[in-house]
Amino acid sequence: MAKSNTVLHKKRGRGRPATGHDPTTTIRLSPEFREKVDEWAERQDDKPPRSEAIRRLVELGLTVAPKRGRTK
Repeated sequence: MAKSNTVLHKKRGRGRPATGHDPTTTIRLSPEFREKVDEWAERQDDKPPRSEAIRRLVELGLTVAPKRGRTK
């Protein structure tokens, strides 16, 4: 009997492979807000993509002292 010519394939996982170790967070932005973020990013020396611009803006916001007398 002749041997089979089948090739054993490595079992592959489904879907896109992981690109990083940090969890993904999704947010909704109005077109106007998205435009403001894009305009801010365009004014930066390195012209970061939108996701990096949002990360930087959040970091900046977290370093600013809250205004006094502001209520929720």
